[in-house]
Amino acid sequence: MANLDSTTTASAGTAAAAEERRQRVKKSLGARHRKERLFHGLGITAVVLALGFVAILFYDVLQRGLPAFQQAQVTVDVYFDPEVIDLGERPVQSPGQSPADYSAQLNGWLRDAALLNWNRLLETSIRNIVPEFEGDARDIAAIIDSSQRFVIRDAFTNDPSLLGQTREFSLLASADADNWLKGTIDRSLPDARQQLSADARALADDLLERGEIRFAFASHLFTNVDSRSAPASAGLAGAFMGSLYMMLIVIVLAVPIGVASAVYLEEFAPKNRLTDVIEITINNLAAVPSIVFGLLGAAVFINYFRLPLSAPLVGGLVLTLMTLPTIIIATRSSLRAVPPSLRQAALGLGASRTQMVFHHVLPITYPGILTAAIIGVAQALGETAPLLLIGMNAFVANIPSSPMDQASALPVQIYLWQGNENRNFFEARTSAAIIVLLGLMLSLNAIAIFLRSRLEKRK
Repeated sequence: MANLDSTTTASAGTAAAAEERRQRVKKSLGARHRKERLFHGLGITAVVLALGFVAILFYDVLQRGLPAFQQAQVTVDVYFDPEVIDLGERPVQSPGQSPADYSAQLNGWLRDAALLNWNRLLETSIRNIVPEFEGDARDIAAIIDSSQRFVIRDAFTNDPSLLGQTREFSLLASADADNWLKGTIDRSLPDARQQLSADARALADDLLERGEIRFAFASHLFTNVDSRSAPASAGLAGAFMGSLYMMLIVIVLAVPIGVASAVYLEEFAPKNRLTDVIEITINNLAAVPSIVFGLLGAAVFINYFRLPLSAPLVGGLVLTLMTLPTIIIATRSSLRAVPPSLRQAALGLGASRTQMVFHHVLPITYPGILTAAIIGVAQALGETAPLLLIGMNAFVANIPSSPMDQASALPVQIYLWQGNENRNFFEARTSAAIIVLLGLMLSLNAIAIFLRSRLEKRK
């Protein structure tokens, strides 16, 4: 009987202990599930916050920059008055005349044409539209961009038969007139703080009401170069070509060198102290601020090798040095992701080490290598600090014809426009340039995603 009681007591104790363990496990599982739900919620919150900040950034840039793609243009009928254009006929090369003599004669004629008062033709055209306007010529000139007189001049020099005829032109309004008509400057400010005189402001409003001023797509933003004397006609063509030349140099140099270095270090290089130092150096270079590469480029490529200042060639070399560590590290990560069984199978079938790498391993890593290359190029496209140190913030008023010519770059152009004194006009123009740069970077990343998916399907 005593043994039965002790057995019952032991069973009850065991059951109680088991129940206590179950409760303890249940309690710990509940705490673990709560932590998992908390972690999951924090992760979703972080993603939502990140997307929200990106959305705010894009909204701010778009709402500031989109108005710059529409610019005020004045439609006028210009009469090529013979009394104003007191110029002889355009020279024609006569039989027996040398090309040098004809060129000198033609240049003299073009020089005389440049000295004519083309603004007077514009003034007459505006007064014909608004005959009741009593302001002076300066008020009329203030609402039309100063570069537009050259548009009329070039039209005549290219076709002298326009003399005595009338032709319609769509001319850019000045930056000040564009600000006034778009309302980017407070209309309630006193005259002393306005960019235009009272007569010029009234004339601009009158032309807008008559329909002679309209807002059209600013195509010159993509076809013109930067301009200080005529800000309304300033464009991104020179900076775009400078960035294009630099990206071509980065693609030609950084991608093959980076991929070859990664393949050698990962597949062929012996594991010793030297390769360890090389790996540590590459990892450290990936974390070096970009401005340090600019200092290196100024010291080596400009001061030592005497390469031209502000040239896309120097900018491309600097960005190549900056992009190499990123491409090497990303390519090595792709190579490490290849299963060792593939290498062993290739070697087991009699392939050499070189055949194993180039015929079996590399084809599998093409998507990763391609993504690394394009991301590295996109990163280089948006760099500004190293380009400032090699002189690419200089004002360049022409489109570079080769990587050796002086040029600017898109991020540097954004930096220059942001510091322009005409903030009312160039704030929107700066955001428009940012939209163009972001569009290029997003396009590069979209191409990387598309090509990666295509290459993955082929595998």
